[in-house]
Amino acid sequence: MKKRIDSALLEAENAKRESDLNSDYAALGEKLARADIDIETITAKAGEFQVAVPSWGTGTGGTRFARFPGEGEPRNIFEKLEDCAVINELSGCTDSVSPHFPWDKVDDFSELKQQADEYGLKWVSVNSNTFQDQPGQEHSYKYGSLSNTQKASRDLAIQHNLDVIEYGQKLGAKSLTVWVGDGSNHPGQQHFQRAFERYLASMEEIYKGLPDDWEMHIEHKMFEPAFYSTIIQDWGSNLLAAMHLGPKCKSLVDLGHHAPNTNIEMIVSRLIQFKKLGGFHFNDSKYGDDDLDSGSLHPYQQFLIFNELVDAEYRNQEGFGPAYMLDQSHNVTDPAESLINSAIEVQRSYVKALLVNREALYGFQEGNDALMASLELKNAFNLDVSPILAMARLRKGSAIDPLAVYRQAGYRKAMAEARPRDPNATGSGIV
Repeated sequence: MKKRIDSALLEAENAKRESDLNSDYAALGEKLARADIDIETITAKAGEFQVAVPSWGTGTGGTRFARFPGEGEPRNIFEKLEDCAVINELSGCTDSVSPHFPWDKVDDFSELKQQADEYGLKWVSVNSNTFQDQPGQEHSYKYGSLSNTQKASRDLAIQHNLDVIEYGQKLGAKSLTVWVGDGSNHPGQQHFQRAFERYLASMEEIYKGLPDDWEMHIEHKMFEPAFYSTIIQDWGSNLLAAMHLGPKCKSLVDLGHHAPNTNIEMIVSRLIQFKKLGGFHFNDSKYGDDDLDSGSLHPYQQFLIFNELVDAEYRNQEGFGPAYMLDQSHNVTDPAESLINSAIEVQRSYVKALLVNREALYGFQEGNDALMASLELKNAFNLDVSPILAMARLRKGSAIDPLAVYRQAGYRKAMAEARPRDPNATGSGIV
């Protein structure tokens, strides 16, 4: 497999830390054994865990006010793949990439797939873009795409999604994620029901184009760019649309797309119960869709979400198999560093949720012992599982300390020289 990080450097950096890791791992193993938990079983599960990287996340993001490009940003999907390969080599838990079209469209998809194969990367959910007009676009999305009052605009958006499915098939992906910025900015601007009817009719046409072994994931968002009403504003509209369209359509939960203090973990449980949980876009949020690094602000909430996911896994819930992906805007950090750190934080939440004694928790719940039920979760959350994560990485040939190796390798500096910035280019991040 083709590598972007020098193997000798990685091995040397791991050698500096391996003795300390072995000691920490043994100590944690002894502690877990007193609770009848086999650390080797947990480490194996940690090694299996994967969260996809969004192609657009490798570039610097921005706001409605400005974007400050970073050095060495990828200028095309091939260079984005190079960064994704580095992230996976060091973290060991990001073996998949989610592309966005038309940003990542190429003339030869076989060449793109070959490069991904060489890096040991897979392609997962493909994403369509009907929230902005492309150069030379004949019909505008200014007043919506799949719900636009003008049939020509709707037809254009439908065809784009069908094209994206075709691109995904060439790459080996198995799902389409649809998010639209459709909505209204003024009271009375839009007839709510008719707009939703147009959206559903458009989605029906896209659904017909899904291959038999594919899924469609609908993503909802509370606000922006439509600030008064959004066509798929919450999990209720999302679920209604998914149920209307059929069994191959499921809901996707973006952690930053909810109102502050929303009980996301309960939403996750509801979607699992009705076999409609398609997957996640992991990030963190202070006010609304800030797309902060995953686990940087609300690590306990992220753990509680994984508590529901691991519970479904533990109970062999029928129809359960969500896709995990990061979706963040990196405005002031090196995107690769943020993605490495975020992937590990998501993996950390998963591992901690594995430590919950499910049968004990069920007993506390059935006995209405609120305090002990809460403490069962808190005890798992408060345990430092870093040795497990690091050991899982070491055994996969990844880095014990990924960020230290990344900086020691000087990757960003090298890319700044290899990828001179075009002052006229918009870059690869989302503004």
